[in-house]
Amino acid sequence: MIKLIREIVGGLYSLLVGMRITIGQFFKPTVTVHYPHEALKMPPRFRGHIELVLDPETGKPRCYACKVCEKSCPSDCITVDGVKFEGAKRKSVTIYKLDFTRCSLCGSCVEACRDGAIRFSHDYNMAGLSKEEFVIDLFKKLEDETRAAGGMPFLPPVAAGPAEPAGGGALPGAGGAAQRSRAEGAAVEPNQTEVK
Repeated sequence: MIKLIREIVGGLYSLLVGMRITIGQFFKPTVTVHYPHEALKMPPRFRGHIELVLDPETGKPRCYACKVCEKSCPSDCITVDGVKFEGAKRKSVTIYKLDFTRCSLCGSCVEACRDGAIRFSHDYNMAGLSKEEFVIDLFKKLEDETRAAGGMPFLPPVAAGPAEPAGGGALPGAGGAAQRSRAEGAAVEPNQTEVK
């Protein structure tokens, strides 16, 4: 009989302790973020997919297609190509594709880039219905964002054209036709821009 009374008293005590905690939490301010109407502030070291960085002096991407990031990527998910335009000192990036389905967010590419031309984005809200939606053309994405902000396109007019590579022959990667199509705003076939 005494054992039964101890169990009842112990149960009531634990119920009261639990209710005290629940009532205390009820009157505290909420910390719930009502997503998607509100978003959490991302910490500065958050690792989203990589993105190209604009050079503030020229308004163009800092990347000059040295391919160090492509070589340092253990997942082989980066494809970079560029051409040297007439009068330019360096190559200009024309294709920068990231296959985010294969990326492990290891940071090797960001660490290897000696010019700080790529960084981790704070884009965490990525959703898609197909695998192809996660193959991101970072050059085109940056160009579209710059145009939306009122900037100029990165590629020079078609009349200037890319310079002939040393040793003659066709341009590396996508070739002149794909570059003219991009400069004119036309759609480029996926097989024209694929570089391996």
